[in-house]
Amino acid sequence: MMNMQNMMKQAQKLQKQMEQKQAELAASTFVGKSAQDLVVVTFTGDKKLIRIDYAEAIVDPEDIETLQDMTTQAINDALNQIDEATKKVMGAFAGKLPF
Repeated sequence: MMNMQNMMKQAQKLQKQMEQKQAELAASTFVGKSAQDLVVVTFTGDKKLIRIDYAEAIVDPEDIETLQDMTTQAINDALNQIDEATKKVMGAFAGKLPF
């Protein structure tokens, strides 16, 4: 059986590794796209919106609803990518906890 001191050292080591991975995720960029790449958004891993790009073909003052829908689609795509990457990276730590 692992003694308490070893458990604490291991927990501290895992905490530092988790913090490092969280920082790496936050520094990463994720690109979400709508259908046909007409709207492209870029987020940081900590879910900060950096940029939105619109293809010229999508900008139609008579059809704002399509632009709104495609923007939403691209944003949700990027956020889903961030969530999946976070689960993958941070979920790896769950099996390593000493308790």
